[in-house]
Amino acid sequence: MSTTEHSRSGPALEGHDGGPESPPEDRGPRRRLGVGTGAFVVLCLATALIHVLVVFLHVAPANAVSQLYSGPVNAWIYPLFEQNWRLFAPDPESVNRKISARTGHAAPDGSVRVSDWFDLSAVDDSAVEHDPFPSHTAQNMLRRAWSSYLEAFGGDDEPHSERAVMMRTYLRNIAADRVADHRRGSFDSIQLRVVTLPVPAPDAPGAAHRVAPLDTRYLPWWKVAPHGTD
Repeated sequence: MSTTEHSRSGPALEGHDGGPESPPEDRGPRRRLGVGTGAFVVLCLATALIHVLVVFLHVAPANAVSQLYSGPVNAWIYPLFEQNWRLFAPDPESVNRKISARTGHAAPDGSVRVSDWFDLSAVDDSAVEHDPFPSHTAQNMLRRAWSSYLEAFGGDDEPHSERAVMMRTYLRNIAADRVADHRRGSFDSIQLRVVTLPVPAPDAPGAAHRVAPLDTRYLPWWKVAPHGTD
């Protein structure tokens, strides 16, 4: 290239390191990408910080702040982020529970068709037994939902707190979805039956085998959104 042609094309743009500098129009998308990435990182850090703070309020001893914000804290923690110390101080189950459900469907003439009992626990047990890597859903979801319901309600099925209402809804939805996945037919109400069998202590040598008594609890009928198809 001649000297004249070089002077007509203008001087080459140089960056800070002496190399050619990108034209101004090329820096726009890069700047927007950098701003978007930075905003995403800030959002992730803020979410992680809020999560840690809420978990701290949940596990900390009762105080003015945790009591003031108990509603939002419980709504964030339960049921997915519940914290306990059972990993370090395990509390083995002392009873075996079999949770069954039956459904009801109201006909146009006012009659109600009630199904047979469907063993929800047996479905979970079968999934765990035949799967070398069983999911958390099969192992713990139904069992923990009932344990949380029992803690919130005790022997009374009337809710006395927001958490009790939430755990009732959680247990009801799990049961309704499980039944809908394994049975044909529509239904608009559901009832649970929980049979509790205490795990007997080992018998002493020569002692007669004792059968632990069963405890059967029937929960009220709950209305649900229409499930399934006929």
